[in-house]
Amino acid sequence: MTKITIAIDGFSSTGKSTVAKQLARALGYVYVDSGAMYRAVTLYTMRNGFIETDCFDAEALISQLDDIKISFKFNEDLGFAEVYLNGENIERDIRTLQVSQFVSQVATISKVREQLVKQQKNFGKDKGVVMDGRDIGTVVFPDAELKLFMTASAEKRAKRRYEELIERGDDVSYEDVLKNVQTRDHIDSTREDSPLKMAEDAIKVDNSNMTLDEQFEFIFKLSEEKIKNTP
Repeated sequence: MTKITIAIDGFSSTGKSTVAKQLARALGYVYVDSGAMYRAVTLYTMRNGFIETDCFDAEALISQLDDIKISFKFNEDLGFAEVYLNGENIERDIRTLQVSQFVSQVATISKVREQLVKQQKNFGKDKGVVMDGRDIGTVVFPDAELKLFMTASAEKRAKRRYEELIERGDDVSYEDVLKNVQTRDHIDSTREDSPLKMAEDAIKVDNSNMTLDEQFEFIFKLSEEKIKNTP
């Protein structure tokens, strides 16, 4: 069967990773969470004291980029690959609101994007890959056979993210989560290097009023049609 590249872009907390994992599992494709890679770099930045609420030593981070090794290892119990930073499983550590507060800032650094995009392109060189992020269809895989752009209202996204964090046991408020979503939207959309935008040939998916099952079924059908019609 023909293998294609599927690029899923969109705003934060639109369920990109959830549907990308489901899709990859259903198609037998490799799933790459590009956002997790930026979160891994952000966690490294935080741990080394390069970023705080009122300051960011980008040059210090750039000087240590070669020391940051990011990899994915498949967890059979979970059914998806977890992200590792220099050999340490950081899957849970990178999903906190604290990392979310800084990741968009770190992602504005061109040297960081350059390093990670190179790795991302390598992951997809043999096709049969589903990758989600902010610039997958526009920068990483501009020739992807299927491009999707996920969106939903900021309030809906914040509610979903808030419930997810509370379920994890994190101590957060809905107001803080909403503010984080809105701030990230602004930074992601206005950064100079590879801003978040919908590719001209992408299909827009507004899941504000979709259940997870409805979203998956809709996107799975699009994928099947694209695979069937790809020579």
